[in-house]
Formats: sequence, structure tokens, C-alpha cells
Amino acid sequence: MTPPKHILGTFDEALSTLRNNVLMMASLTTRSLDNALNGLLQRDDDLCATAIADDEEIDQLEKQVDKDGIDLLLRFQPVASDLRRVVSAMKLCSNLERMGDQAVSIARKARKLNRHPVLPETELIGPMREFSMQMFKDSVDSYVSEDVDLGRALKARDKALDEMNANASRRLIERMAQDPEQLRGYLNLMFIARHLERVGDHATNIAEDAVYAAAAEDIRHQPFQPADR
Repeated sequence: MTPPKHILGTFDEALSTLRNNVLMMASLTTRSLDNALNGLLQRDDDLCATAIADDEEIDQLEKQVDKDGIDLLLRFQPVASDLRRVVSAMKLCSNLERMGDQAVSIARKARKLNRHPVLPETELIGPMREFSMQMFKDSVDSYVSEDVDLGRALKARDKALDEMNANASRRLIERMAQDPEQLRGYLNLMFIARHLERVGDHATNIAEDAVYAAAAEDIRHQPFQPADR
């Protein structure tokens, strides 16, 4: 029996809706992280509150993507590249939800810091913010454009972000010893740096899923290979 001609079109439409919801979730997560970090750097509690409030919408989108993904798998039983694209979209949204959680944590710690005089060491957060957010953008771009090379490159960049976090932590620990009265402030900055390092981890996870969806290659847990000089 010849299958109805609309079957493939319906699958493509369902997959497109799934991907659009993932991209909407990525946009909301970006906004939430930006609001949390601007709330810190601009000492704006309203931006922190907005970042915290956005988390509910991100959580609801994750539930919707999971529901739609499972429904798509059950209805169409896709195979090969189609299956990889559905599964990768569902895994990607899980990482986006965790990034949203990092934004909430940053916003809450920023509000604590905003109650006290500004610490000069807050400047350590700026470079980490730029680096981690660019990783996030590139990971989503690698998913959207199925750019395998861009996805693979994020592993090396994640190592660099880890080093930035370690350097920031060392400097903040030194300041704790020199200025123990500001211990809580330095600790909150350390935690914020750690949250940004986790954003990089999730961006790397997204890139790994993008590579798997596009090329059927699992690059998780592969040892880091520095570029030849």
C-alpha cells in the first residue's frame, strides 16, 4: 500500500517546529544570561529579577520540546539522520535549561553583591562573560548550520575558559587573604566565574550534539588534541 503523500511533509513540518522551539529557547537563555550579567556589571537589581523570572518560560519550553520530540519519535519512527536530529534537539534543550539555571544563580549572587560597595575584582567577570557567551552563540550556530568544524573547535575553547576560571579563582583567593572583610563578596565572584565556566561546558555539549546530528560522529570524551605548531 502506498503511504499518503503528506507523510514526509508532515514530518518535516514537525521537525521544523521542534527546531524553532529550540531556537526560541536558545534566544531566551541568551537574554536571561545577558540580563543576569548586566545586572551584576551595571548593579541593576531589576535586570537580575528579570533573569530570574525568565527561568519559568525556559523550563516550560524544555517541557514542550521534550513532549513534541517524543511525539515525533512515536508518530514517525525516524531513522538515520532524521532520528539523530530529533534526539539532538531534545538533548540540546536540556543543556539550554541548565544554562538558564546558571543565569538564575548569577542573578541571585549579583543581587547580593549589589548590596555592598563595588569590588574592583568584578572586572574579572567581563572577559569570561565575552568568551563564554561567544562559545554559546557558536555552539547554537553549529547546530543550526550543521557546521561540524565549528562544533569540533569548541572543545579547545572550553579548555581556555577553564584556564580563565582557574586564574580568576587564584586571584580572588589571594584577595580573600588580603581583605578578609570582603570574604563573602569574593566568594560570590568566584561562584559567578564558575557559573560562566559551566556555561562553556554546556555550550561544548551542544556542539558535540550538533556534530553527532550532522555527521553521525560521537566526539564526547575524546582527549583534547592541541593544534600543531
